[in-house]
Amino acid sequence: MIWCILIVGILLPQSLAHPGFFTSIGQMTDLIHTEKDLVTSLKDYIKAEEDKLEQIKKWAEKLDRLTSTATKDPEGFVGHPVNAFKLMKRLNTEWSELENLVLKDMSDGFISNLTIQRQYFPNDEDQVGAAKALLRLQDTYNLDTDTISKGNLPGVKHKSFLTAEDCFELGKVAYTEADYYHTELWMEQALRQLDEGEVSTIDKVSVLDYLSYAVYQQGDLDKALLLTKKLLELDPEHQRANGNLKYFEYIMAKEKDVNKSASDDQSDQKTTPKKKGIAVDYLPERQKYEMLCRGEGIKMTPRRQKKLFCRYHDGNRNPKFILAPAKQEDEWDKPRIIRFHDIISDAEIEIVKDLAKPRLSRATVHDPETGKLTTAQYRVSKSAWLSGYENPVVSRINMRIQDLTGLDVSTAEELQVANYGVGGQYEPHFDFARKDEPDAFKELGTGNRIATWLFYGTAVFWYNLFASGEGDYSTRHAACPVLVGNKWVSNKWLHERGQEFRRPCTLSELE
Repeated sequence: MIWCILIVGILLPQSLAHPGFFTSIGQMTDLIHTEKDLVTSLKDYIKAEEDKLEQIKKWAEKLDRLTSTATKDPEGFVGHPVNAFKLMKRLNTEWSELENLVLKDMSDGFISNLTIQRQYFPNDEDQVGAAKALLRLQDTYNLDTDTISKGNLPGVKHKSFLTAEDCFELGKVAYTEADYYHTELWMEQALRQLDEGEVSTIDKVSVLDYLSYAVYQQGDLDKALLLTKKLLELDPEHQRANGNLKYFEYIMAKEKDVNKSASDDQSDQKTTPKKKGIAVDYLPERQKYEMLCRGEGIKMTPRRQKKLFCRYHDGNRNPKFILAPAKQEDEWDKPRIIRFHDIISDAEIEIVKDLAKPRLSRATVHDPETGKLTTAQYRVSKSAWLSGYENPVVSRINMRIQDLTGLDVSTAEELQVANYGVGGQYEPHFDFARKDEPDAFKELGTGNRIATWLFYGTAVFWYNLFASGEGDYSTRHAACPVLVGNKWVSNKWLHERGQEFRRPCTLSELE
């Protein structure tokens, strides 16, 4: 439904998957400090090795001069009693000391530090997750591989490049997922950089091996055959390529025989490759979702815009807002979304973030089948829950939401704080429980989620349910993947219980 997804562009402007480190900026910055510490430790080790080699070098130079003189007249040299004594001393003592110096392992401190820090390192799963995040950003924001490889992303402070080996690794991750579309894109990028003369640990044969198979899997037999021949020019003995060449030629000959029964024009045509594209997705509105994230969504007509207004809101004569009313703006008409400006201070934001950082963990969603909380690939972020009783700022924020919405927050869920790192997202979803998941919030005992309040610098508010209690399916919304930097949001989910007299139900299902 197009209206629901349009909320993506309104609620969470583009700023900048997996359950790993990159879903939280806090953990990522911790890794930066860890690596800095290891670099310092490594430099200390290098300095110790240099000092050790310098001592050995000086000793060798001294002995070189001494032995050069001694070997010219050995008998005359040892005929001097001092030289005889020092020769005995060197061979009996000093060479043993030199041996100990050479055998001394200067790496103990560095290895010990590395062993301690290794427990905080990301694992293979984290690395794959970060790669998938890059692929996700590539699709969402229509970025070509060359743009990403050269680091030409909007708003970046620290430009970084991908090597041919990096591109090759991204292609391999896609290949492992049977995502041959991205495999082809990134293997071609790796090959392009190698053709341009980049020195790399990978070779063209390895790249062409993956590339030719990915192209074949997408149905382009002609190109697969061409790439396989190119591979065999570099490595004529490549067993798999030789086998593939025979197979491709057999398939093409078979298709040619079939085409002989067709018209002359048709028989002269080449095999038509299948249309390339990303694999079938579980998200039916993927294309619309990604368009909205790029700012290509449907725009409101002038007639509808004229119905939207800005105003000062006193919370229905609430004493707290009579003298200093809140700034309120109509953001959207259906569903009705209200934006509140200057509603939370920078100091309050920092306090909320500081409270949340130590307890951030992978965000969860309600599983409609089990009714339990679980992680999901479509929600990639870290979140924490803050209670009003633990800090006066959180309590004050909760009461502010109650005063401005007119809804009782005593039955609401705790304040949720979410941090989205690079590639972090929350694909189109509903906040309320649908009819096919009646037990989603049963354990809370407070009914369905009647409304959502979301802080993102400003704040937006909307009702998830009609006054009748029926769900408003136009409230489907999402958080676009973070392209550069990171994003902090905080939300409050208000429930039905306690709102009976604050928002009376109606007899009409869609009101």
